[in-house]
Amino acid sequence: MFKKVLIANRGEIAVRIIRACRELGLKTVAVFSTADRNALHAKIADEAVCIGAPAAKDSYLNEKAIIAACEITGADAVHPGFGFLSENASFARNCGKCGITFIGPAPESIEMLGDKAAAKSAMKKAGVPVIPGSDGAVPTMEEAKRLAEEIGFPLMVKASAGGGGRGIRLVERMEDLESQITAARTEALNYFGDGSIYMEKFIVNPKHIEFQILADKHGNVVHLGERDCSMQRRNQKVLEESPSVIMTPMLRDRMGKAAVAAAKVCGYYNAGTIEFLVDNKNNFYFMEMNTRIQVEHPITEFVTGIDLVKAQLKIAAGKELPYSQEDIRVKGHSIECRINAESPEKGFRPSPGKINALHIPGGPGIRIDSSVYSGYEISPYYDSMIAKLIVYAPTRKEAIAKMKWALAEFIVEGVDTNIDFQLSLIRDPAFEEGSYDIGYLGRRGV
Repeated sequence: MFKKVLIANRGEIAVRIIRACRELGLKTVAVFSTADRNALHAKIADEAVCIGAPAAKDSYLNEKAIIAACEITGADAVHPGFGFLSENASFARNCGKCGITFIGPAPESIEMLGDKAAAKSAMKKAGVPVIPGSDGAVPTMEEAKRLAEEIGFPLMVKASAGGGGRGIRLVERMEDLESQITAARTEALNYFGDGSIYMEKFIVNPKHIEFQILADKHGNVVHLGERDCSMQRRNQKVLEESPSVIMTPMLRDRMGKAAVAAAKVCGYYNAGTIEFLVDNKNNFYFMEMNTRIQVEHPITEFVTGIDLVKAQLKIAAGKELPYSQEDIRVKGHSIECRINAESPEKGFRPSPGKINALHIPGGPGIRIDSSVYSGYEISPYYDSMIAKLIVYAPTRKEAIAKMKWALAEFIVEGVDTNIDFQLSLIRDPAFEEGSYDIGYLGRRGV
């Protein structure tokens, strides 16, 4: 086991990782930008190193500064969290060259799965159902038009190196194809430095169901059940729950086996998430695999009792998984709401500023993952998420009731938040009935 872990991230996930390291007796190093000098993760780690200016490219995306911070502090492992460098194969490879354990999968796995077209090809080989579409990146507009005729409309244009809802366009007719491909390529180039795109059939009103897997370096792979991430606004997840209301034992078994096969075909190890689209006939299709810990991982921890971050640390140290698939049990129900400093009434505009007062809910089955405190200054430079409110109860009905009063008790003064918006979703009859899909909020005009 490595002795000291540098967390190459910020916010609530950095705090979450520091706490997991403490439980395993590992020393921690936080890195922070000048804008995060007073951030909680920088205060509670054993050591903290400033790595640059506020802009992410000068700090949390600055590979050289992060590796230098490892050398200065003697950190022999790096946990990238999510976002920033978490799915950067070059960073993972450079850590290895410097004798630093990267707490994540092999660079080769990140590269293959980061290219959505290459990932789709690998899934076909593993027998995992994929959405009908191009076999790889579409090189020319002429080829795109030919494929569009073959696939049929509506179809989706997606960035090969995409993620987080970026570089995605819905095309409903041939007349719009060229302009939408151009728009997707431009956005992908700006966000990922890669303008290549691929095309696939648009599944009407599907559920977005993802499976959490854990895989060690000895070839053992298990899945930890599913998360329903269908409540989305502009391809961005808003809240998540586990298990999904559509899941049956037979469907979970089929999708779980597909998720395990997806991991194995890539020679994958560490935590990972296989994302599927599920249509109204329970046909499921591989969408992508995220090679990192997910924002919504706490709901899986609640329903399985497995600490995913500690599992990541142990896997990176070469330990075998201590359980088989037969040992995994999904029990109870968990829901997560992402609490953002933003104003839903103003088009979800970010709301940076100082938190003047803060009251967080508590009680049995309530978990808050956050890095904010009263007097904390929310920076305009980073993602607007300030907390994750997670509840757990024996049944879905009880979990919904618990989330309603937990949101009602959550008070943040000084900045706008989406707490009332989240409360409106939890109270929505469509959510209570489980009759929502990824297009639901769009149809509601949100």
